[in-house]
Amino acid sequence: QVQLVESGGGSVQSGGSLRLSCTFSGYSYDTDDNWMGWFRQTPGKEREGVAIISDSGRNTYYPSSTKGRFIVSLDRAENTLWLQMNGLKPEDTAMYYCAAGSYFMSVRPQNYKYWGQGTQVTVSS
Repeated sequence: QVQLVESGGGSVQSGGSLRLSCTFSGYSYDTDDNWMGWFRQTPGKEREGVAIISDSGRNTYYPSSTKGRFIVSLDRAENTLWLQMNGLKPEDTAMYYCAAGSYFMSVRPQNYKYWGQGTQVTVSS
């Protein structure tokens, strides 16, 4: 059973930085790239992808909302997924989730099989 646990959330002022981590267990690295990544959700809105990475660590993708500010990385030896968030804005305030198990390069949450419980990020102006 794949389990993911996020940490590192908190409160920060606009322009600040935070680094989220997601430790996972029970995950198998296949020969073909599968995808994992970070998503966020605010009340009343759909969950959206903010950064994804192939589980080889070779390929990443960012939507326009986070490109140039967020950096996703994967430590395969430690089974840890990271999200470095720089230049944070109040609109980045959300619950952040890590996810794994997509066969596709996709920021659609429905393509991911495994999810953590989330960590809250709050950015004040």
